[in-house]
This record gives sequence, C-alpha cells and structure tokens, in this order.
Amino acid sequence: MTEYLSAILVRKRRENARRRRHLASRPEKARIPDERRGARAIEALRRAPGGAPAVMAEVKFRSPSAGQLRPKVPGEGLRVAQSYEDGGASVVSVLADGPGFGGSPLLVRRVAAGVGVPVLYKGFVLDPIQVDLAFDVGASLVLLLVRALEDRELASLIARTRTLGMEPVVEAANADEVDRAVAVGAKVIGVNARDLTSFEVDKEAARACVERIPEDSIAVFMSGVRTVEDFRTVAQTRADAVLIGEELMRAEDPGARLAELLSSV
Repeated sequence: MTEYLSAILVRKRRENARRRRHLASRPEKARIPDERRGARAIEALRRAPGGAPAVMAEVKFRSPSAGQLRPKVPGEGLRVAQSYEDGGASVVSVLADGPGFGGSPLLVRRVAAGVGVPVLYKGFVLDPIQVDLAFDVGASLVLLLVRALEDRELASLIARTRTLGMEPVVEAANADEVDRAVAVGAKVIGVNARDLTSFEVDKEAARACVERIPEDSIAVFMSGVRTVEDFRTVAQTRADAVLIGEELMRAEDPGARLAELLSSV
C-alpha cells in the first residue's frame, strides 16, 4: 500500500472514530432497506448486447495527481451532475471525500436528490457507519477499495451494503485484486487503470484485468478515458461500463462532452 493511500486511510479512521463518538449520544437511527436502489443501479450499468458501454460520470473537483479540475462554486456539483444526466450518463459518481478531492457526503445528497439516475458514493469506505451514511444521503452504489481492506472486512462491508438495498462497486487495481473481488462475491467490479503508487495510467493492464472479470459480473473500466479513441477502445472490451471523471470535469460543457463520447460508438 502506498504512503499516500495509507495516510488517507489513517485520516478516514480518525474521521470514523469521531463520527462513532458523535452517534453514540444519539438514538440509533432506523433504516428501511430499499432494494430498488441496487437493482436499478445494476440494470443501469449492464451493457446492452451490441451497445456502447454505460458511462458512470464522475463529479470530482480536485485530484491528488492533477490538482484543481474545475472551479467549485455554489451549486456547481449539482449542475454538472444534471448535465451528465442530460448527456446520457447511466450513473453519476460523486466524491464524498473532501481533502484532495473537493467532495463531501452533503454533495452526494444534493446530487442524489437532483438527478434521476443512480448515484455512486465514492470515498474510502472502511466502516459500516460510512455505508449507513451513504444510504442516508441517497446513494444506490458504494465504492469499496480492495487494496484498503482485508477479505473479511471487504465481505462484511459488501454484506452491510446489500442489507440496506444498495450494491457495492468493488474496485481492483491488478489481477490479484480482481480475483479477491470475485472470491468475496462482488457483482460489480471496477478496474482502476491508474496505479496508486505512481499515478501513471496503464490502460493495457487494466483491459487485461477487465477481461478477467466473470461474464456474469458487471465490469467497469475506471480512469484513463480522455478521447473518442480511448472510449472506442474500451468499447471493444467486455467492459459493461466506464467511469469518466477528469475529462468531463475539465470540459466547458461536461454533458455535451459526454454525449460526444457516447455518440462515437
């Protein structure tokens, strides 16, 4: 695990401990599972035979490797998300982490309430209280990072996510992590083309990992799609969906750029 990721996880555990102390003084919140959330999300991400990959369009104002991607002015996150929906996004991914990414759970809530497509809660989820928070803010999908979790922890968080009716997106970065995701029963498996050590993008390695994902699972190609040619290349793989963030966030009209990519296949 990289020092960068380790530092984030240390910070996240501290945040979780503070939240747990805060919640300890309040009555336990009753949550009614909503199985429609996960079911809708899976259907949205499933690639139609002969069709283009679904797009999971990401609202992310900053990147640790690329810096500021788009000015964060009031209401901009929701405006971008709505333009994604207009441009053909099947799912909107929203960064729930502030430092380095410019997101928050509140932003997830605003987007989930303001668009009609499923929303992915994308953060560094290590604790069931984060899964509960994702449910509370209206998410349909929760990102779980294989590299950040032991198999037992990963299986437990998958179970908690599904208990509430959401579906986990289990992110892997290499073949071993794909195999771990499959072994714990992940239905939606994402492959990150960006190496978490160097931040370099290796599209060929990512495509090989995508092909490793079983046909009965949903495969998501994550990171590295910037051009029409990139999108066409991913469309030639077995990827059901592709996550696109930085390219769209840098565009003057994110939804129009998304529509351009989708129309190229």
